[in-house]
Amino acid sequence: MKDKIFGVLQRVGRSFMLPIAVLPVAGLLLGIGSSFTNTTMIESYGLMSILGPGTVLNALLTVMNKAGSAIFDNLPLIFAVGVAIGMAKREKEVAALSAVIAYFVMNVSVNAMLINSGQILADGTIADGVLNGTITTMCGIQTLQMGVFGGIIVGLGVAALHNRFHMIEFPNALSFFSGSRFVPIISTLVYVLVGILMFFVWPFAQKGIYALGGLVTGSGYFGTLAFGIIKRALIPFGLHHVFYLPFWQTAVGGTMEVAGQLIEGGQNIFFAQLADPSVVHFSADATRYFSGEFIFMILVFQVLPLLCTSVQNRKRKKLLAVFFYLPL
Repeated sequence: MKDKIFGVLQRVGRSFMLPIAVLPVAGLLLGIGSSFTNTTMIESYGLMSILGPGTVLNALLTVMNKAGSAIFDNLPLIFAVGVAIGMAKREKEVAALSAVIAYFVMNVSVNAMLINSGQILADGTIADGVLNGTITTMCGIQTLQMGVFGGIIVGLGVAALHNRFHMIEFPNALSFFSGSRFVPIISTLVYVLVGILMFFVWPFAQKGIYALGGLVTGSGYFGTLAFGIIKRALIPFGLHHVFYLPFWQTAVGGTMEVAGQLIEGGQNIFFAQLADPSVVHFSADATRYFSGEFIFMILVFQVLPLLCTSVQNRKRKKLLAVFFYLPL
């Protein structure tokens, strides 16, 4: 039982790696694009003739900025597809399509419930009594602020449905809907119900997540130390992605209003501030979850291979690997 749970958690962690892999490229596009189109920076270094509005470089950098922002603005959908692909056992393309369908169906169902309850008015505006930040717009749909958690819920659920029904057989009269064609159908039906359920459940979950985020943020240096130790200790088990993702991508890692929008997660806050030209100082509460990363990466990816090549004994190599992966 214990090995089975570990196996599932490791698969979940590995499934996070596909959407996470695109974030560095998106960050580079966003960082370079926003930095070199910042009017204050351009004027300070006298580069208006080269990088100023109307120049070819400015147009190219603006495109890079928008491309990077597009990825971060749609992370929940990206995680829904990525997790579904990672958790599906076979015919992963069907799981990806089903995840996209399920994600839109869930959010549209939530939107309908918000309209029926009067939280969203007929003209699309949010009612006065609704707490600020609880409703957001995702892919043009006004829905609850579920963030990356919404995408993960879709990805895991669709993958479970896919693994259960992708080989189902129907009588000859309905044989067209057999097999993988049934997965988008059942995903649609299930996530209509999930969307209705999330309307009632998510506000309570959201309060709990915000409370946990406030507790972590208020823990100061001790919280940062504990986060780093736990993350490094989980690496040998392959469970570190499951642990740190909520801090980077959800309200567990804190919330902040940047450029008039409520942003959740340490990494999202950092990149949102990077894209905002009015930001002078980055949030230390957000960037605390990246502290020490480069030191460990240098040790693991550069120093460790050199040491391992000079050590002939296999047991010593394993000890060195564990030493560098665990907290020093």
